[in-house]
Amino acid sequence: MTSTSTPPGLARFNDLEESVARAALHEACASTAWANRLLKARPYATADELYTASDAAMTELTAADLAEAMAGHPPIGRPKPGDPTSAREQRGMADASEELKARMLELNLAYQEKFGHVFLICATGRTGEQMRDAVEERIGNPPEKEREIVRTELGKINRIRLGNLVEDDQA
Repeated sequence: MTSTSTPPGLARFNDLEESVARAALHEACASTAWANRLLKARPYATADELYTASDAAMTELTAADLAEAMAGHPPIGRPKPGDPTSAREQRGMADASEELKARMLELNLAYQEKFGHVFLICATGRTGEQMRDAVEERIGNPPEKEREIVRTELGKINRIRLGNLVEDDQA
């Protein structure tokens, strides 16, 4: 049982059965290695401890682990149907012009062809134009540099999603 000083949402996460906690973590990030690392370190006394564990796990992901994590993300401008998290994170594209949406589709396809995976960016709080500018800038990166940028962006996304998981006081 977790300490009574642990925030309620985090205490609830700490107390989840492993399979339920694994499923919740999989919703945050599709990397099995990342989820395993976070599960192994439970319980967490604070959300910051959880975020630090997440960041540490991110640094250890292999290229295959990153590919697994990225496979859980839809292309920018095309959130997963029926997925409120995906829609919320990509809100900046919701009201984008048809021209911008078409440009993002074109850029997403070019990026995926070059790097072999979706363009990944922490889209929360970004406008469609900012996301377009980012993919236009990053598409010229060498694969090694882009992989590290993706790792950083995925870490940001994971922190936001973990926050939503453990800071929510509802079951």
